[in-house]
Amino acid sequence: MEKVINCFKKRPDAVSRLICFPWAGGGSIHYARWGNVLNSSVEVFAVKLPGRESRAKEPFFQSMQQIVEEVVGVLLPMLKEKPFALFGHSFGAFTSFAVADHLKQVHNLEPSETRINTPKRSTLSDDDFLKWMSSIGGTPPELLANPEVLKLFVPALKADLHVVENYRCNKPDKPFLSCSVTCFDGKDDIPHDLQAWKSITSADFTVRMLDGSHFYLKDPGNEKILLDYITKQLETSEMDYL
Repeated sequence: MEKVINCFKKRPDAVSRLICFPWAGGGSIHYARWGNVLNSSVEVFAVKLPGRESRAKEPFFQSMQQIVEEVVGVLLPMLKEKPFALFGHSFGAFTSFAVADHLKQVHNLEPSETRINTPKRSTLSDDDFLKWMSSIGGTPPELLANPEVLKLFVPALKADLHVVENYRCNKPDKPFLSCSVTCFDGKDDIPHDLQAWKSITSADFTVRMLDGSHFYLKDPGNEKILLDYITKQLETSEMDYL
């Protein structure tokens, strides 16, 4: 499991688990450290994808199915043990959706229509790609100006964007989940059709807009709001489960 999952604080007696999926080009550290912040009833699993961190020598995945098969293959026994929640930002939201879809359809486990016509960023030239990165914010300018860092960072980001740009799913005829779903977004980010996520669940659907742009969750104040909200939701699920 250690190859695919980063868990800073192992809590075998935790009542529930939070599975976190990285944003495009991202790693597992940002989420793994949440395990040191959330209370002892929650165990945090941060997904590590190939081509970065301790898996830097592995080739990037080329499809969403590869991600789903690996994550589910590793986590399935544990997901059957106790309640779990999925969290993902941006690209991570798509991967968490794909995993949730697979878990429900294939294993009957629970915790939109994809953007078919959006521009394909993964095929941009490096110059244009870096201009786009600068425009969405969240990446330190000194990183974008460092050629050695970019050699490591850009390939991982483009590989993840290739996966999500080629991922297709049909809008469900009826909700396939019965768990609550919450969408977070930055108030200053480009507009997203967040209501499209409502079609995947028959339970409560909530949208929370936080200050900031695309990487709003990196702001310490927003991170506290996120973690407080996640803790409250998981504690509620624990009560229902018990």
